[in-house]
Amino acid sequence: MVKGRLGYNSDNDRYGILVNDLWEDDGLHCGETFEVLIDAEWVADRIEFDNEWYLVYSKFRGSELEYLQVRR
Repeated sequence: MVKGRLGYNSDNDRYGILVNDLWEDDGLHCGETFEVLIDAEWVADRIEFDNEWYLVYSKFRGSELEYLQVRR
């Protein structure tokens, strides 16, 4: 299992997963799933795009995604 944080990759206009400031995944695609840490609890979620990137279940959108802790 990989733990990291979400970060925006301006090279491909996608959010990716960073581990120790290196890209573990440089660009997530719509429908990709992972868990996000919310209030000390890991919650399953999915990333999508509709004018901006967002997480389906936790409702984080756009710049709110930056630095969220994730694992998959």
